[in-house]
Amino acid sequence: MITLAKISKSFGSRILFDDVTITFNAGNRYGLTGPNGSGKTTLLKIIMGMEEPTSGTITLPDRVGILRQNIEAYQDEIVIDAIIMGNHRLWNALKERDRLYDVEMTDEIGMQLGDLEGIIAEEDGYSAEANAEVILTGMGIPQEYFQEKMKAIPTDIQFRVLLCQALFGDPQALLLDEPTNHLDLESIGWLEKFLHNYKGTLIVISHDRHFLNSVTTHIADIDYETIIIYPGNYDDMVLAKTSVRERSEADAKSKEKKIAQLREFVARFGAGTRASQVQSRLREMDRLQPQDLKKSNIQRPYIRFIPCEKTPGKILLKVEDIDKGYDDLSVIRNFSLEMCRDDKIGVIGSNGRGKTTLLKMLAQALAPDHGKIELGHQVFFSYFPQNHAEIVEKVGLQTAFDWLKERRPGIYDQEIRSVMGKMLFAGDDAFKEVATLSGGETARLILAGMMLSDHNLLILDEPNNHLDLEAVSALAWGLEEYKGSVIVASHDRDLISTVANRIIAFEPDGIHLFDGKLDEYLAQKNG
Repeated sequence: MITLAKISKSFGSRILFDDVTITFNAGNRYGLTGPNGSGKTTLLKIIMGMEEPTSGTITLPDRVGILRQNIEAYQDEIVIDAIIMGNHRLWNALKERDRLYDVEMTDEIGMQLGDLEGIIAEEDGYSAEANAEVILTGMGIPQEYFQEKMKAIPTDIQFRVLLCQALFGDPQALLLDEPTNHLDLESIGWLEKFLHNYKGTLIVISHDRHFLNSVTTHIADIDYETIIIYPGNYDDMVLAKTSVRERSEADAKSKEKKIAQLREFVARFGAGTRASQVQSRLREMDRLQPQDLKKSNIQRPYIRFIPCEKTPGKILLKVEDIDKGYDDLSVIRNFSLEMCRDDKIGVIGSNGRGKTTLLKMLAQALAPDHGKIELGHQVFFSYFPQNHAEIVEKVGLQTAFDWLKERRPGIYDQEIRSVMGKMLFAGDDAFKEVATLSGGETARLILAGMMLSDHNLLILDEPNNHLDLEAVSALAWGLEEYKGSVIVASHDRDLISTVANRIIAFEPDGIHLFDGKLDEYLAQKNG
């Protein structure tokens, strides 16, 4: 189990959580939730010992698996070794044993080696490589990488290796921050099964709603300057939290009505002969004074895309035998596609296989090496790039409001403010400088710009990367309701499942086109 005792964390006058005492029990799987900036990663770093709390203490079990992000620290390690390093006691014993075998043998060295062999046996060290290979295989890492140095394998595979490292060695607790970021759908499925069978304490942060709903038994939600534990998965938490809020608001309104009635009595009889009754009413008014309801962190933007009035032809996009490569690496070969009106295409596959390259070419931000891409008659598209800097330059003093005004010259200021309000840029937030916006704020700004633009085709590359769970749900609804056509690349299964009626899948053996929903594609693939 993991215990937090009187933990507080603040930055200046801003309080993330205050005087929190909580226990995460073995056998439970906790999703750590809250909007961007609420302190999820900060809390996880405090539990990991990577950041100090303002006050309070943490108690951890002996073996804790931590998903690390610092791949640069492992560049010269063999992949199998990087996995085994997840069990510090075993790894240190193995290294010390190897060192002692290189020195002159004495009785003392022999005793030390005996002790080390005992530790290695206790930690199942004689099966360590085999156990590491099982995890690597489950993560979809090719066997030819197992004995390579980390720096010799693709970057997204290096991140997968560090996830395997966290899972290795039967840890008593697992701390995972966005574990699905570099996984394909098959690897996510394997990880879900692994975590379902895991008997220790799991704390996980994820923006993948499907993953959280599948894996978690409890939600630890950062809100109201504390951490509240809800039984069930993410959807259960949202329902419970919304119900509590609604009951509190109804109770506050009831109290306000009663106070108004008491105030009227006091006003009528305050100067008369019914002084004792008046005093009784005053005490009752004090007792009923409603407490200020703290603002909940559940905020969902309202995302609605309105297609332009011009109706496109039947064929929106025609792609003929396109190739694209970088230096000696061929990314896309002989790919063809016809996209029809009302198609909503989900693009899936592991990082590095060419999804972004394809979407850039479709959005005319990149030219193919061979072949051609043609837009259909009266097709107008709006593009959300994975790299926000392609359209949002974070230089100078331009405000978010002014950036949006440039998207549609001649628009009324109140239309801009209306869209910004829907995207949670309330009050003075509308005039934040673009250079100071967080990743989530920049993503919402780009979506606001798309809401103001003329289009009948939306092209979005990983739009959910910096959005919190509620914003991703709002985006999925907005794209589902959109009367135009959509191409969206994402690792978020709920988003693709909700929106797409066709699939482009980047698989190890090439690019596959499938007419149907994501679940149908996966069923056919695994059938």
